[in-house]
Amino acid sequence: MLAVALGLASSLCWGVSDFLGGLKSRSLQLLSVLLLSQLVGLSLVAVLIGLRGEGPPPGGDLALGALAGVSGVLGLAAFYRGLVTGAMTLVAPIAATGAAIPVAAGLIAGERPGAVQLGGVALAIGGVTAASREPGEEGAPARMAAGVGLALMAAVGFGAFFVALDHASEDDLFWALLVARGASVSLLLVAAAALRPRLAMGRSDAATLMLVGVLDVSANGLFAAAANEGLVSLAAVLSSLYPVVTVALARMVLGERVLPVQRAGIAAVLAGVALISAG
Repeated sequence: MLAVALGLASSLCWGVSDFLGGLKSRSLQLLSVLLLSQLVGLSLVAVLIGLRGEGPPPGGDLALGALAGVSGVLGLAAFYRGLVTGAMTLVAPIAATGAAIPVAAGLIAGERPGAVQLGGVALAIGGVTAASREPGEEGAPARMAAGVGLALMAAVGFGAFFVALDHASEDDLFWALLVARGASVSLLLVAAAALRPRLAMGRSDAATLMLVGVLDVSANGLFAAAANEGLVSLAAVLSSLYPVVTVALARMVLGERVLPVQRAGIAAVLAGVALISAG
């Protein structure tokens, strides 16, 4: 049950951070959004490491942490860009299918979820897809084409991130997060030096992006803790339910209506989580 709670908490944090980050990516330069939010996460983890006063784990774990950071930030860049060029309720569920990668990796490694849990996984993934459906609109085909490609890129990046961070955090979760965030920030700084984006923004935008950074790194840690506590395949699925949070926030904050099929999808997600927990 602890692994389930951690996975769901991770999904909640990612849902809120992705909603806010996606909104800010529509008014600010993408690189600015990523750089500030990732820097905040790096700073937070660095402070926690300093307070603990413990040295780093073996080099292999650090390499996997760096791989997780690079994969994660590339996936996040594609995801945020997809939210700008496509529909939020289309991009989010497709990106969430990246959970299939750690599920497959877990099965290959010998993980054997029970039949009830596998049924819950299928129900939860189907529910996310249904909860993220939206009515068609004029000009939708072109927007969907752009959004789908970027969402698939995000799915691959997120899936690789899940697998790499799970292995990197086996010895020390905080050092894995530090190295992952350090790698992502380093990549973004190189990109900023080459592209020279406009980094200036208002206090409100900066405060929002700081919150995005805190929520994102918290979600990373919660997922890694869930994977270490239970099966990585199930932790990845539970952590990938964030589109439900995105839909709920779009309804409450932006006033977007929730369709009957979306309500049914949310109910399916809740039922799937219940089955995963019962298994």
